[in-house]
Amino acid sequence: MRRKNDQDDISALVYAINHIHPLGDDIVAYLQANCFFTTCKRGKHLLKTGEICRTLYFIRTGALRGYIKENTRDITTWISIDNELVTSISSFDLQVTAIENIQALEDCDLIGISYNNLQKLYLKFPEYNIVARKVYQSYYRDAENRALIARLTNAENKYLYFLRMHSHLANRVPLKYIASFLGITLETLSRVRKKLSISDAG
Repeated sequence: MRRKNDQDDISALVYAINHIHPLGDDIVAYLQANCFFTTCKRGKHLLKTGEICRTLYFIRTGALRGYIKENTRDITTWISIDNELVTSISSFDLQVTAIENIQALEDCDLIGISYNNLQKLYLKFPEYNIVARKVYQSYYRDAENRALIARLTNAENKYLYFLRMHSHLANRVPLKYIASFLGITLETLSRVRKKLSISDAG
């Protein structure tokens, strides 16, 4: 479901971007004119494998995950919540079919901008490319953290690192998705959490 944008809808986006790099009034006006507001219900998909991702989303409220399928198994590749920018990076950047899916873990209120309108923004306001650089740097750091988690072989170390880097997700996202993100079974994650809880209590 899409609604016409208004200033209140994109205020959270403007606030978040201003913390990345200050925006001029002309850029804010462009965003107001070219962003749109949409929703995605829990369990529904914003993107499925084989589709081309044509939108960059800002999560006003809610939680999304990226995942791929291996036979009948879902493998969660990332999880994002309120005030974060999300898209299928390769599909969006190159405008090719996506290998991943994007699914809502909660009911989501989203602000979106199309690929074409974002490219026009870069051309019309070269200073906005600073925002893009900083966002991509953030994505790269997140990818580096995910790669490190994937290379750890001890389940407890995986979860401890997850808590250090993503503690805001620990009590919000269903455990099965955290286990999938960490590359361990739900049963193993439950044992690790129980062990750590007992250790903390002692």
